[in-house]
Amino acid sequence: MNNDIEKVLFTKEDIEAATDRLAKQLTKDYRDKNPLIVCVLTGAVLFTVDMIEKMDIMAQLDFIDVSTYFGGTESTGNLKLIHDLNKDVRGRNVLIMEDIVDSGHTLKFLIDLLKERGAKSIKTASMMDKPEGREYDVSVDYYGVRVPNEFLVGYGLDYKGYYRNLPYIGVLKPSVYQED
Repeated sequence: MNNDIEKVLFTKEDIEAATDRLAKQLTKDYRDKNPLIVCVLTGAVLFTVDMIEKMDIMAQLDFIDVSTYFGGTESTGNLKLIHDLNKDVRGRNVLIMEDIVDSGHTLKFLIDLLKERGAKSIKTASMMDKPEGREYDVSVDYYGVRVPNEFLVGYGLDYKGYYRNLPYIGVLKPSVYQED
């Protein structure tokens, strides 16, 4: 896998520093708010686990799976709700945990869905923010790192389900995905 990486953008230590900083801020902002933390599957699992271990708050955790990629390198634009939440969001402070916010399509869909379902407040935390890729008017309330408009893998990000387990965030060599 490592041979498929063009360059490492953020090391394991960089990720650790970013999640430490975010967890401190979220602990401060969500103290006594008992949020429902919504992990967006599958990419945000590693980030969410790291964050909830470091956040010193009472919170519940739930999972939602929405995809627009379906194994490719670019969003298809077709959004599909694959797995819905188990918990009711009505009257809750909801914190959406994302791996990366790129086009903003998924995040806009989730925010609209949670508003419609009666969430008291909705904030977003993402390990990576890619504002260059934005097609929808959404903002990330909390982010770990800003990333360039390149195809990234590692720390939850994948290509065809692979590379999620890399302990760093790197740029995938175009030769890997251009062959498809």
